[in-house]
Amino acid sequence: MKDLARLRREYEGRGLDIADVDPDPIEQFDHWFAEVRAAGYFEPNAMVLSTVDEHGAPSARTVLLKGVDARGFVFHTNYASAKARELDANGRAALTFAWSEVRRQVRVVGTAARIDEIESDAYFATRPRGSQIGAWASDQSEIIASRAVLDDRYAEIERRFEGRDIPRPPNWGGYRVRPDVVELWQGRENRLHDRLRYTLEGTGAWRIVRLAP
Repeated sequence: MKDLARLRREYEGRGLDIADVDPDPIEQFDHWFAEVRAAGYFEPNAMVLSTVDEHGAPSARTVLLKGVDARGFVFHTNYASAKARELDANGRAALTFAWSEVRRQVRVVGTAARIDEIESDAYFATRPRGSQIGAWASDQSEIIASRAVLDDRYAEIERRFEGRDIPRPPNWGGYRVRPDVVELWQGRENRLHDRLRYTLEGTGAWRIVRLAP
């Protein structure tokens, strides 16, 4: 570990200019995401969700993007979890997609709010049965005495819903992060990376500027 300061890799990505990107950051994200999927990434929809608690302390964790459109970026979680409590109290979130193998990163900053129950129900119905049971079994972010507690709870829920469809737990559902800032990062040689930032203006239009790396 003492050699971390010497650990570096030269970036050789293609350039990125304002003229190259879509004027809409969601459309541009879709273009990049399609390329990342084509590159064979494992879970290209993995993203770091950053929140802040009531004391101003930041938290970050990896979640999975489950939808994106003109309204924003959607993920799902337990509404009693630490991240959900922070989102409900603060209403702000940041997302980071780190696609290092293609020398790209996307950062999103915006407002976060729960999606409606119909959307949450529709997504929950698509989840594997085991994941549906897990959503009922886990009191996310709460202290438990042992793994056995969780396993026993899973088995209990499995018996409860045996032979029938599993409904969405009332304390589980989605959030949508509606962006007001989106930043694209493209790795380049000599650490002179390309950074383009979209900012949502009061008119509803997106302003794109280049940032120094």
